Amino acid sequence: MEEITRWVSHGGVQGVYRHASAATGTEMRFSVFVPAHAAGAKLPVLWFLSGLTCTHANVTEKGEYRAACAEAGVIFVAPDTSPRGEGVPDDAAYDFGQGAGFYVDATQMPWAANFQMRRYIEEDLPALIADRFPADMARQGITGHSMGGHGALTIGLRGAGRYRSVSAFAPIVSPLQCAWGEKALGGYLGANRALWRPYDACALIEDGARLPDLLVDQGDADGFLADQLKTGLLALACKKAGQKATIRMQPGYDHSYYFISSFLAEHVRWHAARLSA
Repeated sequence: MEEITRWVSHGGVQGVYRHASAATGTEMRFSVFVPAHAAGAKLPVLWFLSGLTCTHANVTEKGEYRAACAEAGVIFVAPDTSPRGEGVPDDAAYDFGQGAGFYVDATQMPWAANFQMRRYIEEDLPALIADRFPADMARQGITGHSMGGHGALTIGLRGAGRYRSVSAFAPIVSPLQCAWGEKALGGYLGANRALWRPYDACALIEDGARLPDLLVDQGDADGFLADQLKTGLLALACKKAGQKATIRMQPGYDHSYYFISSFLAEHVRWHAARLSA
C-alpha cells in the first residue's frame, strides 16, 4: 500500500492510498479518514460505496462526513467504483465499464478478468484495512449512493453477519427492473436472470435475506427516481417481508452531492449508534 496524499482534518487524518489488488488484477485507489484516537484503540468502520462515473474522490471532497466521524470515532472508507488502467476493458457509455462496476463479480469476458468488485469490497480491501489501519472489523457498517447504494444494500443483505448497520442514498433498489441494472447485470453476468438475484436488494429480501434495520434517504426531485431507482419497490418488498426499514422521501432534493452532504453526517451518527461496543 502506498500513501498518495495525506491531510489533517478535524483532528484526524484523511488519506488517499493505492495498492495492487489481487481481486481486480489492477492498481486500486481508495480514501480513508481515521479520527483521532487513543494509542492502541480499535475503531468501527463505515464503508461508503459511490455511484456511476464516480471515484473515491467524490465523497472525499464533497461528502461532509469528517466532523461527524471525528465526533463518533468512526473510520470512513471510500473505495473506487471499478478497476481502471491500461488493458482494463471499457465501454463508451457512462453506465457500463470503467466507473460502473456495479459491485458484482463479472463472469462474462472480457469483463471477468478485472471486474471482480464484489470480491474486492467483501474480501480484498477489508483485509488491507484490517492490516494497515486501527480498524475493528467486528464493527462494520456500509452505505452508498445510487449504484453504490445498490452495492451497500446487496452486500449488506448478503453479509448480514458482517455488517451491523446498512443505509443508502438514492439506491438502485432493483437492477432486475431498471435499464441501468439490465444493461450492467446482463453485460457482466450474462442472460440468465436467475444469476442476477444476489445483486438485487428487492429480490434478496423476497428470497429471505434480512437486516436488523435499514435507513434509506431519497430525494423526491431526483430525475432518476421513476425510471431507474424505483424506491417504492424497496418499500413494498420491506413491507411484505416484515423487514424493519426507515425509507424517507426528502422534499426538493435531487441526485447530487448537495443531497448526500445534507444527510451524510446524520447517517454517520445512525451507524455509530449501531456500531458502538
